[in-house]
Amino acid sequence: MHKSVDRILTSHVGSLPRGDELGDMLIEDEAGSSVDKKKLEELIEGRVAHVLAKQREAGVDIANDGEQGRVGFQTYIPQRMSGFGGASKRPYAKEFIEFPLFTKKMLSRIPRTGKVFDAPEAVGELHYHDTTAIAVETARLKRLAALVAPPFTECFMTEPSPGIIATTMLNAYYPTHEAYLDAIAREMAHEYRAVVDAGFVLQIDAPDLAMERVLLYQDKSDAEFVKIIEQHIAALNKALTGIPRDRVRLHVCWGNWEGPHVHDVALDLLLPVLYQAHVGGLSIEFANPRRQHETAALRRHRLPEHMVLLPGVIDPKSNFVEHPEVVAQRIEAAVGAIGDRERVIASCDCGFGTFAGWEWVTEDVVWAKLQTCRNGADIASARLWGRQAA
Repeated sequence: MHKSVDRILTSHVGSLPRGDELGDMLIEDEAGSSVDKKKLEELIEGRVAHVLAKQREAGVDIANDGEQGRVGFQTYIPQRMSGFGGASKRPYAKEFIEFPLFTKKMLSRIPRTGKVFDAPEAVGELHYHDTTAIAVETARLKRLAALVAPPFTECFMTEPSPGIIATTMLNAYYPTHEAYLDAIAREMAHEYRAVVDAGFVLQIDAPDLAMERVLLYQDKSDAEFVKIIEQHIAALNKALTGIPRDRVRLHVCWGNWEGPHVHDVALDLLLPVLYQAHVGGLSIEFANPRRQHETAALRRHRLPEHMVLLPGVIDPKSNFVEHPEVVAQRIEAAVGAIGDRERVIASCDCGFGTFAGWEWVTEDVVWAKLQTCRNGADIASARLWGRQAA
């Protein structure tokens, strides 16, 4: 995993807009409708090439395929693994009940999306089919990224954590939550290894480590929640066995929706557990109004020396394009909190398209936001290195 040796590098969290045509086809395919598979593959191919070109244009250093071929960042898994069926009944977050006018408005903004609260549940023994689908994804990214000039510093691919799979596709088969986590970890290890073997940085998407405090575990105490996410980290570490720590980064978030977020769990409670993960990078929200103060938690719980920090300095839920100076100040706050400019890579709070149809920011604004991230990183670089950024 590259560090910011002579300037602040930039990246993002993974999902990027899919476009209406591809998004609609992915939703139809997930629902079991008959779709033209050849056309679907052509759309994915074109969109991956498109988002790679736009990332290069915006000055992104560490890029990816934008999850263009996936209906959701974790809900695509039942398409690759047997043992799922029926529908999960996930609880709504507390704020969806406490702020009904907000909830009505929110749902009106996402009239059609992939399965979010009604994804399949585990109804039998999980078994990963084969690595054909992930091999197609890695080969596509490698081939199309090689056509981009100048080349990206590095490329990454995203994979869901065992914990977010377990809390999205609920358990209706295994005797315990821990047994279910272990089964997921055993099977997901195939995809994790495939990403790393293809030469990419592996990003684990784990909103379960923060977001589920207000969803599945909203009735638990903070202490009980911490114990649960310790289980989730342990399962993740099993799945990462044999993968070098410095080839893995972990993304944690409090839920990718524009809302009150008044019940979010504090970062202070989470950091000691997150540091137990066998990863070399940590991606955390710091840009939105509920998280901007959390850099102080990094001063109280020092980032381990082996970890790189990818602070969110761009909000993917607002169509405001951050001023470059705002981005620079957020980067400098992160550097100040950990005391090492080389271990900071500027990023976003979360993805711009976590599920097909679930997008808060229009595509033209997405590219402007990634560009302002680069511009802000250049301003911060000039100040942090005492010279003009390279």
